[in-house]
Amino acid sequence: MGRTSAAVVDVATGKRLYGSGSGDALTPASTTKIATAVAALSALGADHRLTTRAAYEPDTKEVVLVGGGDPTLTARKDARGSASLRDLAARTAAALARRGVREVTLSYDTTLYSGPEIHPIGVNGNLAEVGPLMADEARTDDSSSGPVRRIPDPAPDAARKFGGFLADHGIKASPPGPSKSTTRASTLATVSSPPLSVLAERMLTNSDNDIAEALARHTALATGRPADFDGAGAAVTAQLKKLGLPVKGAVFKDGSGLDRRDRLSADLLTALLVKAGEPAHPELRPALTGLPVAGFTGTLTGRYADGAAGVVRAKTGTLTGVNALAGTVVDRDGRLLAFAFLASGTTGQSAAETVLDKAATALASCGCR
Repeated sequence: MGRTSAAVVDVATGKRLYGSGSGDALTPASTTKIATAVAALSALGADHRLTTRAAYEPDTKEVVLVGGGDPTLTARKDARGSASLRDLAARTAAALARRGVREVTLSYDTTLYSGPEIHPIGVNGNLAEVGPLMADEARTDDSSSGPVRRIPDPAPDAARKFGGFLADHGIKASPPGPSKSTTRASTLATVSSPPLSVLAERMLTNSDNDIAEALARHTALATGRPADFDGAGAAVTAQLKKLGLPVKGAVFKDGSGLDRRDRLSADLLTALLVKAGEPAHPELRPALTGLPVAGFTGTLTGRYADGAAGVVRAKTGTLTGVNALAGTVVDRDGRLLAFAFLASGTTGQSAAETVLDKAATALASCGCR
């Protein structure tokens, strides 16, 4: 299994029941998303929504599609509860018609974020370019999760789709170009994402990297930092420290865990889960309720075909040579335990996952004291 970091904690009491190298910070892979969820929920609140808007510049008759950093914005007919680019276009067209405007210059504004949009791992099917304006995570098929080829430069693609929807409502729009909404602009229409609680749950259940990077950047914005990779990492660290969590050795180079330079310990991961279960922090509860259920949901659907199915809830983490599992389990006595197992230097994904799954299963069957 290579180098490991492991911890088991009683959620109700906070007592550590087991630890082995628990303070050692290793590459956490996608278990990083637990930290991202807790940081974002604490900084923004569970009810916070991400808003995309259409602004009107009266001097130039320019409509600016202003990206609000909503990675779940959709151009599909069935929005399934997400903010709809089609709805935004319909409302925008109606507002323009009331002004007697039938032809506009179309622009898009991506200035909410700063810094590079390409993740340090480079162009990758596991996530789109990290920008504040995209439709359907810039996916090139009808999928809603998992790796797939992404549309390069997703902001103008979203703006072109928006322009097409405007045309459906009788508004002629120019081909879109980059711009910035000014203070003179008036808001024509807005659409908002589901609440942050829902976004955090979706991120954890599906291991959604696009949502993770967006939530990390919004944590940066909420705490007055630049909305780039460095600012997001600093914001997540600061927010966890503010919650009194053990951040020594922690490194956040991104919000998703795709960067191999990320570092987390089993102590921090279990502390995050315990904090999310505290009655004093109901806003953090989605960090627990979004964890995949063994044998049933998300990244654990095909795992745990045994007595631990339905009892273990955990976030997986997988990179070449890295395997991690962090979550909760109800033991034989009905107690809720938080656990985190990280392994770096593994030589086979399947074998490593089997070891981690057996460890979690053992917790479910024990009367751990």
